[in-house]
Amino acid sequence: MKKIRTFMDLCKIKIALLSAYSAAAGFALSPFHDRAHLIPLITGVFFLACSGCALNQYQERDIDAIMERTRHRPLPSGRINPLHALLFSTVLMVSGFFLLLFASGLIPSVLGMCAIVWYNGLYTRLKKKSAFAVIPGAMTGVVPPAIGWTAGGGMLSDPQLLLLCFFFFIWQVPHFWLLIVNHGDEYKEAGLPSLTEVFTRTQLGRIIFIWIISTSVSCLFLSASGIIHASLINYSLFGVSLSLALYGSETFRKGDPHYSLVFNVINLYMFVVLALLSIDRFLI
Repeated sequence: MKKIRTFMDLCKIKIALLSAYSAAAGFALSPFHDRAHLIPLITGVFFLACSGCALNQYQERDIDAIMERTRHRPLPSGRINPLHALLFSTVLMVSGFFLLLFASGLIPSVLGMCAIVWYNGLYTRLKKKSAFAVIPGAMTGVVPPAIGWTAGGGMLSDPQLLLLCFFFFIWQVPHFWLLIVNHGDEYKEAGLPSLTEVFTRTQLGRIIFIWIISTSVSCLFLSASGIIHASLINYSLFGVSLSLALYGSETFRKGDPHYSLVFNVINLYMFVVLALLSIDRFLI
């Protein structure tokens, strides 16, 4: 049981589940989806996300050993041999790719591999050089809903998909920057560029606030695009987005906020939005 838990930690299971959940939402919103393909889709995306996370921990095992937040992870703590972690990641990658290929088609499977190349090949390297690496890195997060959408028969060029991906992109920036603000000193100690070296804490608060408001507004674009069919979902999206904007305004107006709480709130917001998007088609 302990070994299973260790491999779950290696895969960053919460992130992998969010990726699968995002793909399910994209699939549910797609115009021609067949529900029989849903389980293979989310399983394939889950495997690929687990693979990317495990490979990321393999790549950053030396840096993880320095930071307090990450030094207890499976590789720096010695609970998993690096070679075993690399093999495990490879098996998951191959399994996820072929599962998507045979169950969902060429485009979803290629998108999945592109996400790993972008995340592990570009972002993981770029964040060692730039404090702003999260902006191009956020492109990885738009891939799961695009995989779901194309697996459901939608076109990559569909404006509705582009707005959906835009929402996921915008949300990820404050999500990651809030994480960095909470652990900026550890990043500096590990030799990684940190936004806390570029901006003061007050300036960072203002920037993050702008991104939070942008997240709320980008969600409202989804309703305006016609991708949502149930009136109840449109009203609910408006309600939760307005609530996030009001929360952000009140929190940052007071000065230096509790960034850990803001981080949890914006993650909860995404979870609620995904739930609403996923059930839209069941309400019409």
